[in-house]
Amino acid sequence: MSRSWLCKLLLSFLLFFFCDAVRYEPAMVPIDRRQENTSLALSSKWELLGPFQIGTREATWGADPLEYLGGFRQLQYDQNAQFRSSLPVNGTAKWSIIDATQTSSTATSANASLSVSYTNVDWDFLKIVYGWAAVQYQAWARGEITVTGYKTQSVILYTDAILEYWIDDAHYFGGDFYTYRKAPPVLHLTPGTHKIDLRLVRDVRAFGGILKPTIDVILDIQAASGTLELAKPGILISDVVGGKLASPIASITLRNSGKDDIQIVGIQPAEVRPPLSLQRLDPQVVLAQVPRVLTSCQTDNASPSKASNVVLVAGQTRPVAFNVSLPAYNISSVHYVITYKSINADNKISRLEVSQNLTEQSIYKPHKITYLHPGGMVSYAMLRPPAKNTSCPSGQRLLPVLLGLHGAGLEADNGIVAHALDPVPDLCSWVMFPTGVTPWSGDDWHNWGFTDVEAAVNSIPFWIEHVGWQGPGVDVNRWIVTGHSNGGQGSWYALTHRPDRIVAAAPLSGYASIQKYVPYELWQPMDPRRTAIVSGSLNSYRHEMLMDNAKGIPVLQQHGEIDDNVPAYNSRLLSQLLFQAGTSSSFYDVPRQNHWWDTVMTTPQLVDFYYKQTTNNDTIPRKLSEFNFVVGDPGDMGSKGGILVTHLEDPGQYGKVDVKGRVIKTSNVLSLELEPRLWQRETVIVDGQELELAESLSIYKADGSWEPGNDVSYRRGRQLGAMTAILRTRGPFIVRHQGNQTAHVALQVSRNLHQYFSADSVVVYEASWGDSTSGTGNVISVAIGEAPPSLRPDFPVQVGPAGVSVRDSRGRLHELNEGARLGAAFLRPLEDERLELVLWGSDELGLSLAARLAPMLTGVGQPDFVVLGESARWRGVEGAVALGFFDHEWAMTPSSVVH
Repeated sequence: MSRSWLCKLLLSFLLFFFCDAVRYEPAMVPIDRRQENTSLALSSKWELLGPFQIGTREATWGADPLEYLGGFRQLQYDQNAQFRSSLPVNGTAKWSIIDATQTSSTATSANASLSVSYTNVDWDFLKIVYGWAAVQYQAWARGEITVTGYKTQSVILYTDAILEYWIDDAHYFGGDFYTYRKAPPVLHLTPGTHKIDLRLVRDVRAFGGILKPTIDVILDIQAASGTLELAKPGILISDVVGGKLASPIASITLRNSGKDDIQIVGIQPAEVRPPLSLQRLDPQVVLAQVPRVLTSCQTDNASPSKASNVVLVAGQTRPVAFNVSLPAYNISSVHYVITYKSINADNKISRLEVSQNLTEQSIYKPHKITYLHPGGMVSYAMLRPPAKNTSCPSGQRLLPVLLGLHGAGLEADNGIVAHALDPVPDLCSWVMFPTGVTPWSGDDWHNWGFTDVEAAVNSIPFWIEHVGWQGPGVDVNRWIVTGHSNGGQGSWYALTHRPDRIVAAAPLSGYASIQKYVPYELWQPMDPRRTAIVSGSLNSYRHEMLMDNAKGIPVLQQHGEIDDNVPAYNSRLLSQLLFQAGTSSSFYDVPRQNHWWDTVMTTPQLVDFYYKQTTNNDTIPRKLSEFNFVVGDPGDMGSKGGILVTHLEDPGQYGKVDVKGRVIKTSNVLSLELEPRLWQRETVIVDGQELELAESLSIYKADGSWEPGNDVSYRRGRQLGAMTAILRTRGPFIVRHQGNQTAHVALQVSRNLHQYFSADSVVVYEASWGDSTSGTGNVISVAIGEAPPSLRPDFPVQVGPAGVSVRDSRGRLHELNEGARLGAAFLRPLEDERLELVLWGSDELGLSLAARLAPMLTGVGQPDFVVLGESARWRGVEGAVALGFFDHEWAMTPSSVVH
């Protein structure tokens, strides 16, 4: 045997050894089936207590009558017990036993469906008096989760249509009210039985108002891997057009179902092998391989300058964005490997594989494009470029964008949405169907969802460059907007909040506002000042108050005459208000049609409207000689007639501007900016005061007198608005907390942000408050007792171990401790127009009261600051000992309430 032959044999052996040594551990740890008796089960019988009243979106504020008795979790089943309630016969609610409508149980999963209804309530009569608000109610149900076997089971729990629940002694708020199934909690259940208490809340927006008022919910437990896993199968990736991806970024959603924090080391194509000489991979080597993980501060469509690590704390779900390209021209799928390691264990690298089938589309057909939402995660829209045979007026080189906004519960890539305008294939426009980030459009096409619309539109020029488009260009500031149902409401929002971008609008079967859709009746009683503050928090979304903003814009309305989902009254009311505002509009009640029909987006009148308005050559923004407009929140509002309101005197009240020629009159307005193309070198008269605009196109009010120039305001831009302003983040949210006492709530906040907005967040533990506020994203601080320091030592709301102190608009200091269990939720400023939302409690109960106010569901009405007393658990808003708004200098407004 020659020496060279021996060397070859030895080399082959060593190569085999090293190849085996660098194999990664699989991420999906198989379930241990050696214990044949291991299983999961949910109760087939449930203890039920109810019904009790609840108002539209009131559950976020607490308002649970059983909390007056210590909470449902403190009560034991007693068939003879009676509880005061305003809904049932005799004014009493009782216990009952109900059977789950369906249950299933296996070694790795368990499922139970509940259908709750009450016959001891005269729902029909209540609806005659209170409308749909009367069929909203709440109840509680108790059951058990049973784990058999001999070891702790890691599971995820889906809570379809459930907002709040307790498992043993752990409280969960947020749930999965819209059945998204994006971010279920991770539970580590020991063998035995575990009590689960469900707060059941019937909401007309989610359950409907016509059929029998039942509450139908599903609990679904599934075994988890106990390590990193895919929270959603596949990859969010663009379609293929012309042999290449329409967009170069993609996203995967990951969940850490283990007990240790996990760091994502890198993401690379499955074909890329690690160096054979490394038994344990150097993270920097893996990160050097393409594609790269996008940096958290990356908010445009350019390639990132460097890769960054991503950490998922135990139980967290996060979307991870990365660069992507096709390895070959004609492939049907892509395959990637996520490499990761446990932060608290050794340096061993594990891997998780993910694949995604590709969809190839004609470049002229609606196809999926991806882009970065300003919140730092990947979103998508369906884009249809102008057709080859489009015949546009000569000289129209830059075409407008026709936006089609989908209804609640629909994805933009659903054929009903993406192909709704196929019957009009040759429009002189770019047709785009945004997703608004989620099937419910984030927040009804308002703050978060509308930001997604603007990001989608602004991604078109990048698409043009990326795919080498040779057709007509795009004018991203010329919009024709339409939409159905919730998308119709979104069309009203776009029309009233970006009037200087809107060429024309066609809202279809939409509602006027959340309050007009389902009235805010049956809330717990509260004094009128508190009512006014909650209502003022929603000023920006009352379209019936904003119709003046539509003047000069062609509007076509359409509504099914017999719509039993969104009453046609909504459109008829807005049609009347448009007329009174002097707006050119057309209204069509479509005979014998309900909420939806196949050609709802392409009726004859709509087709004519699309063709006419896509060739509309009006100059945008329009210069109007006479107009009015109304502002609910300057942070949400664009300009009208070239005038932008940048600050209100009292942000809890509407600001109004009346313009006649060069005469401007204002009400509750503190500062304005004027568009140079329309107002430069004009002399204007503002509230009777003559101003020369040659040097400055910004004016502000100081001591009752208007002056040219920018005001020196501490609060501006993205910081303006009520508590929902926290959603105007630029980059992932930073959720920071103090440790074990607050970790559970911080994780819930992160989970809710992803569940309801698909948002990304970084969860940071700080033993002592440090500098984790640095970065680009907004910050949410979760605290008990000791609060993080403020950038402004004189901030009007101070919290700490001694309680809460509030400085009112007159400078008087109010101490709100009195030994009470308090919770506080309030905004504070950070640098670069960033915000911090402080969620604070004097104890765990107080923190739970505050944390539920973090923006999640639309229509709740959270002002800038709220201090909740213990009675808020059952009294709701009336249990707030202080609430209200901050002005442009972060001082408390006179309209705020301090008890």
